[in-house]
Amino acid sequence: MVLCELCVLMETEMMLKIPKMILIDVDGTLVDSVPDLAYCVDEMMRRLGRPVHGEDKVRNWVGNGVERLVRRALVGQLEGEPSDEDFARAYPMFLELYAENTSRRSCLYPGVREGLDYMKSRGYLLGCVTNKASQFTIPLLKDLGIHDEFGIVVSGDTLTVKKPDPQPLLHAAAHFGVEPTESMMLGDSKSDVTAARAAGFQIVCMSYGYNHGEDIRNYAPDAVIDSMAELAALI
Repeated sequence: MVLCELCVLMETEMMLKIPKMILIDVDGTLVDSVPDLAYCVDEMMRRLGRPVHGEDKVRNWVGNGVERLVRRALVGQLEGEPSDEDFARAYPMFLELYAENTSRRSCLYPGVREGLDYMKSRGYLLGCVTNKASQFTIPLLKDLGIHDEFGIVVSGDTLTVKKPDPQPLLHAAAHFGVEPTESMMLGDSKSDVTAARAAGFQIVCMSYGYNHGEDIRNYAPDAVIDSMAELAALI
């Protein structure tokens, strides 16, 4: 890293306030869930009699909930809409597959366990805010042994809106009785940055997450880290 880049990084880190509450995204932040999602997408495509996409392509489609993922798989790209008939046939098929394959291939990212242990040791209030539906979120967190780390889990169907709307973040803050100015979001995508900014939260992003192939630094989070274990150097 050149000297000027190091200075910018240090300046960014020094601007962070110590929060009372930290909310954490699931897919692309805590969990690499793409292997299971890609398996379900490809099995769905096989059952529909269509070519499979493969894990690399699916990785760039994840991050806005499984309904959006199915729509992207059906049209074979990030943008666009399938026919209502195609979606009505495919979506229940995907839900059935994913219910049976929520955590068989998924795993915590390196550094997540260390990061959670550090946050607990410092007494931070921890919550989970994700766009994944609760029927998948809760089993996934339980299967990976981290469900009980969180005082609240806000899933994609907990409220009538989800990220990038700020309400899921504000809902969690209200649950803990914490002000947005005392709050931080850990995420990996533009959606997380947008929601955090609108809610008045600080936002720290993971460099490795699901942001449709874009560098998350393009959206100017307060800091970007390569591992959740690096939080100890930030807060």
